Amino acid sequence: MKQQKIKVANPRGLTHVEVEFDPAYHAVWARLNFPDRPCISTGLIRDLQQVQTMVSSIARKGYESDDPNRLRYQILSSSLPGVFCLGGDLELFIQLIRENDRARLAAYAKDCIDILYASFSGYGLPFTTIALVQGETLGGGFEAALAANVLIAEKSAKFGFPETVFGMFPGMGAFSFLARRIAPAIAKRIIASGKVYTADELFELGVVDKVVSDGKGVDAVHEFIRHQQVRSTGFEGLERVVEQFNPLSYNELMDVVNIWVETAMQLSVKNLRLMEYLVNAQNKRWAPPRRSAREFRLANFG
Repeated sequence: MKQQKIKVANPRGLTHVEVEFDPAYHAVWARLNFPDRPCISTGLIRDLQQVQTMVSSIARKGYESDDPNRLRYQILSSSLPGVFCLGGDLELFIQLIRENDRARLAAYAKDCIDILYASFSGYGLPFTTIALVQGETLGGGFEAALAANVLIAEKSAKFGFPETVFGMFPGMGAFSFLARRIAPAIAKRIIASGKVYTADELFELGVVDKVVSDGKGVDAVHEFIRHQQVRSTGFEGLERVVEQFNPLSYNELMDVVNIWVETAMQLSVKNLRLMEYLVNAQNKRWAPPRRSAREFRLANFG
């Protein structure tokens, strides 16, 4: 049977995510794009929500119509060499904590877990999400990678949770995702250590599914998909067994978010200064062109 192309309308107006459909592999690539610091800004969240709405709709229609060429895979990667994502928008966190704006902080966190839970659950379909990490990923970026069903990393990739340095913890599912890959005690140790781990170290622990040489990540994704397609029914059955053994509910993630917000609102002046130090270091490394206040508002809040 001749393979049909997946016909889609590419999202318009996206500035933080690049979308590319790959019909040969029944896949869609979502590449993170960072006009500013490589963090999870509200602009990135907005674009990811739009992409997920589109992808889930296409995948569901293909599944319900029993289309043999339906969309089956989503790959999350980064278009920025050397960086996957440096985590949450600490600058925004500092602002909201100082303004005592609990509601906006909670809304930001909820938007994040909505995106991560959709990835973890494969949109409630026989659908596989893949994270390809080709550089540094910290905090919320690490959580985004962990939320994928499959985590592939290039050898030079680095992973870590720096949140404990400034009195916080990763609150968008880090422990929940890790504890479904490895022993909970090891998951806690990774989070509490504040250590930066190599791809090989996390592969040995069972966190990363596959490590490949630098520059071979895309080939590794294609190889994984080809391997899975040959044995698709068995893999789908295995995934159902794993989910049944240790299911993750949306409510669990929301409970964690509530604790995270409470913790954030209790941070000391010293804690906030440590967060500012990290933000300043990021700004020096990823200094964007200076923009007007109006341009900043449009980029981050629409």
